[in-house]
Amino acid sequence: MATARKAISPEQTNLPFAYRQYSPDQLRDVLRKMYLIRRFEEGAEDSYMRGLIHGTMHLSIGQEASAMGICMPLHEDDQITSTHRGHGHCIAKGADVKRMFAEFFGKTTGYCKGRGGSMHIADVAKGNLGANGIVAGGIPIAVGAALSSKRMKTGKVVISFFGDGANNEGAFHEALNMASIWKLPVIFVCENNGYGMSTSTARSTAVKNIADRAAAYSMPGVIVDGNNFSEVAEASQAAVERARAGEGPTLIESKTYRYRGHSKSDRNRYRTKEEIEDWITNRDPILLFETELKEFGIIDEKGIEAVRESVKQEIADGIEFAKQSPAPELSDLGRYVYTEVA
Repeated sequence: MATARKAISPEQTNLPFAYRQYSPDQLRDVLRKMYLIRRFEEGAEDSYMRGLIHGTMHLSIGQEASAMGICMPLHEDDQITSTHRGHGHCIAKGADVKRMFAEFFGKTTGYCKGRGGSMHIADVAKGNLGANGIVAGGIPIAVGAALSSKRMKTGKVVISFFGDGANNEGAFHEALNMASIWKLPVIFVCENNGYGMSTSTARSTAVKNIADRAAAYSMPGVIVDGNNFSEVAEASQAAVERARAGEGPTLIESKTYRYRGHSKSDRNRYRTKEEIEDWITNRDPILLFETELKEFGIIDEKGIEAVRESVKQEIADGIEFAKQSPAPELSDLGRYVYTEVA
């Protein structure tokens, strides 16, 4: 790692938000987690291709800055709901990749005892109320959690992640309306990667910007470059502060891009190679963040390489842990499927 210089003074307002808000150690950890998200996805993809994982998966490669920026201002007991493309959210909220891989492999050491798989990982201890295979399915759950927070006066803020396809579901509109009426401490985060499965937002959504729909529900609508960590974190910080102050919800549209297809069965014929390559070459969130960190003296190339090697080993250890973990017993088929009430 490069020798850390003193934390940047908040008075240096010409610098991006993240470099005024967070310490060099925190920023280096953000880079590590962004790499952890990407390498986890690549490790999961490789395991699938080798036949170690069954079923499909939805990878978030290219969306790492969005997950990290949104979760950065959260406390450990704050809560999130996630989507079918939720591995990055899970890691950003503090999950252990060993238990995530074990869940993928259907092992008992997984977060859901191997019952949930890719689309249903939950880590309630860290505030992750779970991913959801139903489009827009997590949005009403987040509103319910936020209502609980307000009624019980716990002070928790809830983040609801969803994709651009969800903004045309009835659950989205009903949830935003209810959250606004009751001024609930919930933040709606639309990760708009341009395509709902194989349909572009230009063909599926009447408004140009999904954040424009916030006006109909009397809440702020904020558009951010989802591949710019600092910009996402700044919007999230403002929304979190607003929610904690009892001022109600915010809708954040994080404009980003997924490099892989919708799922493993997606042949990606609805996008041009040139479009994908442009995002990878010119707008990659990790490379953009690395460039900034080096520019502001937070890390050097040697430090970046150390982060990469550390993450590579962590992923290898996680996959090996999953391989060696026990599979569920047939006699336990009905266990851990339903909530048990004492």
